[in-house]
Order: sequence, then structure tokens, then C-alpha cells
Amino acid sequence: MESEKFDLDSLNKERRAAIAKSIHTISVDELKKIGEELFPMAGDPWAELFYQFVGENRNATYHHAVTSDGVHIVYCRDRDKGLWFKPGVGKGPLQERGRTVMKEMIEKG
Repeated sequence: MESEKFDLDSLNKERRAAIAKSIHTISVDELKKIGEELFPMAGDPWAELFYQFVGENRNATYHHAVTSDGVHIVYCRDRDKGLWFKPGVGKGPLQERGRTVMKEMIEKG
């Protein structure tokens, strides 16, 4: 499946509220469990990207959130990198505006 662009800047109020409500710090082990749910098929190239991202930043702090329409967002504040995934629909890197929104939401707690 081809990478798509996920623009947090254009999210409606409902999606933002869902992110604010669901955002939480997540461990590497918990991320791996989410990866297993998001990528159930062996050999998925996006699974490789996901696990590589987690592995390269093993000692970093991660945050996870889910939008009202099921988009999972994984953000590593230490490296200012993130990924988004909507199982069976699309996935891609978190763009600059999306990373800014995640930082703002983390700061608001």
C-alpha cells in the first residue's frame, strides 16, 4: 500500500478531542504489541519501518494516540519523529505540522 499524507492541521474538532483524550506515554513493549495488531501479515514493509523506528529509538519516550476515526499516531518526542497508521487504509510519516500538534498536546497533558 502506498504512503499517504496525514495532515493533522486539517483535523476536525472531534479528531483533535480524541487525540487529546487518548494520548499517553507508551513503552517499547506496548508499541510492539500495537505493531502486531497493525501489521498482522508477515513481510509487511510498513511493519519493517515501524519496528526499525522503534528499535532505533529504544531508549526514547513515545506517545500514542488514536483519532476518532481509528488513525493510530506514534510520536517520539526525543527525536521529533512520528508515524501514523490506519489499519487497512494508509500509513506514513508524521509531517511537521502533525509533530507540532503532538508536542502541543503532550505539553497540555
